[in-house]
Amino acid sequence: MSDQQNDKLSRRTFVRNTSLAAAGALAGSLAHATDAVAAEGIERIVKNDRINQSVSKWCYGKIPLDRFCAICKKMGIKAIDLLGPNDFPTLKEHGLACSMINTHSLGKGLNREENHEQCLSKIRAAIEAASEYGYPNVITFPGNRRGTPDDVGIDNTVAALKQIAGFAEKKKVTICLEYLNSKVNHPDYMFDKMAWGVEVCKKVGSGNVKILYDIYHAQIMEGDIIRTIQKDHQYIAHYHTGGNPGRHEIDETQELYYPAIMRAIVKTGYKGYVAHEFTPVKDPIESLAYAVRICDV
Repeated sequence: MSDQQNDKLSRRTFVRNTSLAAAGALAGSLAHATDAVAAEGIERIVKNDRINQSVSKWCYGKIPLDRFCAICKKMGIKAIDLLGPNDFPTLKEHGLACSMINTHSLGKGLNREENHEQCLSKIRAAIEAASEYGYPNVITFPGNRRGTPDDVGIDNTVAALKQIAGFAEKKKVTICLEYLNSKVNHPDYMFDKMAWGVEVCKKVGSGNVKILYDIYHAQIMEGDIIRTIQKDHQYIAHYHTGGNPGRHEIDETQELYYPAIMRAIVKTGYKGYVAHEFTPVKDPIESLAYAVRICDV
């Protein structure tokens, strides 16, 4: 048998063996999870713990936050992504962190000077909240182009971030500029190439201004995920997962192979969070359990 055939068989075997049952014998206890699943019926999935896993709550909107936190905690997830200060007491009660704090809107961001005052005010407030609770990251966006050339957008974004970078350093919080696709989900969004965000980070010159590398969005725009992680990991403070096409489950139905991506992240020495941000089309908690299992490399 050829090496190529062996590789294909190994991958099929891995996918089969990382079914929900292998992820923690959860199938029965996770039935009808969106309605009434109890955390007590869930076994810990994370075993290796080399990736600090998180999850975006907005993808599981029907599940109350308190119950969702309990489920995540039992699985071995350490944080919830993209929440605000009103949610922090619930997270604290369950011993979870907020791995990324919301700030200003996505479309109107830092690439235009008229947005700076409002955006920076919201970023500052989020940094204050993050510092109070000991949380690591707040999110920011350059916004849509609206005719702004890329180089002007870089200069305007850098000028804004330089106004707030020192405050972030003082508070030990990282401002994360998110990479999104402009091809499918966010037409006209400016930061849709990794080189754009890297240039912003270099020009700001602060270790507290980095990139949120969303693997789903990056796959649509440029692909070459592992090589990009290897080359630019020093500029990345946070990762998002998602299956392509569709931004659904990160299982065998899509084109990205997340175990290899996670191993590449581990090899960089990364100690931050990887947050699952896909919208499940199957049972949501079963899908989350599967994602946690295959990313626990």
